[in-house]
Amino acid sequence: MDLLAEILASDPTTPRLTIYDENTGARLDFSGITLDNWAAKVANMLIEELDLTEDSLISIDLPPGWQAVAIALGALAAGIPVTFFDTATSDVVFVAENAHKDATENAVESDTAGPSEYSGDVVIVTNDPFGRGVEETGGTLLPGAIDFGPTVRFYGDQFAQPTRSLANIVADALPQSLHRFSPTSRVLVQGWADWLDFVAKVLAPLAAGGSVVVATGDPENLPSERLERIADIEKVSERLP
Repeated sequence: MDLLAEILASDPTTPRLTIYDENTGARLDFSGITLDNWAAKVANMLIEELDLTEDSLISIDLPPGWQAVAIALGALAAGIPVTFFDTATSDVVFVAENAHKDATENAVESDTAGPSEYSGDVVIVTNDPFGRGVEETGGTLLPGAIDFGPTVRFYGDQFAQPTRSLANIVADALPQSLHRFSPTSRVLVQGWADWLDFVAKVLAPLAAGGSVVVATGDPENLPSERLERIADIEKVSERLP
C-alpha cells in the first residue's frame, strides 16, 4: 500500500503516532507499520462491510485519538472522502460510545428517518486503548449500530487496491503545509477542528516523515504544566495550537 510507503521504506518501526489520553492515563505508540496495518483494516472494512465507494463520504465525530487517525488513514487508502464533525451529508458516521447519545439513538433506531434525521450507517467507537468494542468493554450496542472494534479486526491488514501517497494527498489539500515539516519534526497537538486542521496538524508531519504526539483529555486533566511535561518527555520540536 503506497499511502505510508515512504515512512515504511525509511523506518517502519519508529513511533509515528503517540497518544496521551489523560482521562484514562493511557499512553500508546504506533509505528509506521502499525498505522499501515490499521489503515488497511479500516479500508477493507469501509469497502467490504459498508459498501462505500469514492463517491461516498464518511464523518468522523470522535475525540482526538488513535481510532480517529486510523479511520482517517483507512478512508484515504480506500479513496473515500472524509469530514470531521459533520454528519448531515455523510453515508457513514463514526461516533464515540457515549457522545451525542440522544442523536445516535435516534439515528440507529429509526427505520423511517425524515429529512432532518441521519439515516446512514452509524459505527460506534469506544475509547478503549486496545480497541475493544462496546460489548467487549461491558457496554450495550444500540440496535442497528456497528461495533467498530470487533468489526474492523475481522478484516485483513493488507490492502490490495492502489492508493495515493500521503504526501500527494496533503499537497492537494493544503499545499502550503507540505514543506513546513521534516523527518525530524515531532509535533504535539491537542486535537483538530475540522478536516483541513487535521491535515495540517497530523497528516502533514507524517507525510514529511516526522511524527505526531496527540495529548487529549478534559481541561482539568491536561493543564498547561502537564502539556509542557509531555512535550519535554517526548522531545517534541513544535507545539501546534
